Amino acid sequence: MLIKVEAIVREEMFEDVKDALNQIEVNGITVSQVMGCGVQRGYKEVVRGSEVDIVLQPKVKFEIVVSSEEWEKKVIDAIQKAAFTGDVGDGKIFSYEIRSAMKIRTKETGYDALQSQLD
Repeated sequence: MLIKVEAIVREEMFEDVKDALNQIEVNGITVSQVMGCGVQRGYKEVVRGSEVDIVLQPKVKFEIVVSSEEWEKKVIDAIQKAAFTGDVGDGKIFSYEIRSAMKIRTKETGYDALQSQLD
């Protein structure tokens, strides 16, 4: 079974989360800069004397595919600990099953597609 873990965290937590994933030897991640909002719906700011609603917050999205529920737990725990501030807007972590995966270069599928070979 392959599992995808997606985490959306504060921009300033990028290095901490990346380091936490490196420490548990995750060997494949995708990172994107994204915009979004949760329950807090952003904040108000004064721009040139006018109050403006800033609804979407800049965030960082991590995507990791792992090969077992054991690795899913390790990844989620590492991200949660690294991204935690205790304040509103810390982010969210999602996980779900992947139906299939293929390494384009070798056509390997499933678990083999996740393995690192530098030949």
